[in-house]
Amino acid sequence: MKTYQVNENGYYGEFGGAYIPEILHRCVTELQQKYLEMLQSRPFTEKYHQLLRDYAGRPSPLYLAPRLSEMYGCRIYLKREDLNHTGSHKINNALGQILLARQMGKTRIIAETGAGQHGVATATVCALMQMECVVYMGRTDVERQRINVQKMEMLGARVVPVTSGNMTLKDATNEAIRDWCCHPSDTYYLIGSTVGPHPYPDMVARLQSVISAEIQHQLKEKEGRSYPDYLIACVGGGSNAAGSVYHYIDDRRVRIILAEAGGQGIASGQSAATIQLGRRGILHGARTLVMQNEDGQIEEPYSISAGLDYPGIGPMHANLSETKRADVLAVDDREALAAGLRLTRLEGIIPALESAHALGALDKITFHKDDVVVLTLSGRGDKDMLTYIEANNS
Repeated sequence: MKTYQVNENGYYGEFGGAYIPEILHRCVTELQQKYLEMLQSRPFTEKYHQLLRDYAGRPSPLYLAPRLSEMYGCRIYLKREDLNHTGSHKINNALGQILLARQMGKTRIIAETGAGQHGVATATVCALMQMECVVYMGRTDVERQRINVQKMEMLGARVVPVTSGNMTLKDATNEAIRDWCCHPSDTYYLIGSTVGPHPYPDMVARLQSVISAEIQHQLKEKEGRSYPDYLIACVGGGSNAAGSVYHYIDDRRVRIILAEAGGQGIASGQSAATIQLGRRGILHGARTLVMQNEDGQIEEPYSISAGLDYPGIGPMHANLSETKRADVLAVDDREALAAGLRLTRLEGIIPALESAHALGALDKITFHKDDVVVLTLSGRGDKDMLTYIEANNS
């Protein structure tokens, strides 16, 4: 049977792999050799699921949104990752990786963050486990996500503003990798999305797969079947989308919709629609689709959403697009803002700007009245309030 999951060499079709500097070879190889055994061990699974339940607050609700459903003429369920501790899906992955790091004897944690949600989740689990934490964050994102920076610092993390490039997520990741190269023996790089060298894309997807496992169970209770007709999620690096589709990826009854950040428009030069604009290349240790010029130099992405402002995409999603398993829709800034404000007024839920892109995709799909749609709200909109207020007043 054909599968869209990773193969034994760390590839999703032609995308993935591990393209790393020699100094990191031992770190990455050790992780490749141990991660499946550790993830599947009884002590790990028991502790991980106990923390997901008692600390993160899982399972997250699957909410039938009545007014949103009426507006689009179908049954729309929202997977409420915004209700997790720390305000997004990022805590699922952070809890799992901190347990792995501790089991591997690492004492220092580094991370990258864009919107700050992964940074907050990492700082949170480091406080929980009493481990040193350094978070790299582009200066542009430090300024537009000030509240999350203050949360990280309050939790005991050291936030390092990055001033290279356009000072966003790509540049923060570059600096985190440089740090890892300098401290390979005691440092664990806690990557926040389904990017980077193998095994990170698969490992993050597995840790986030709690989302789709819960959707299966919750839909069975609510609809009498375990699968939706449509599964919709936003993609930047792709971790919430990977978790949402994980248990459905080979189920062709489910239509997968990925919403990426169109920015000011795909043809504007101010976009982060990587899947539609990208070409094959190597970024941060993996072969994937990358926004680049004819000389192979990375082109700077743009999105109103700090969490989607990335010039690459996880290899899982590159393969889903390349094989036509997923439909990829670009949602621009204006459409995302309107969709976020619409959900706020219709359902009393303020979504993160990342999630608002998934909501914006609803306008681009024609539904039938019997369709069951599950849309993942990856995070809450507290961090984006100033942007929403400015848009609402303009």
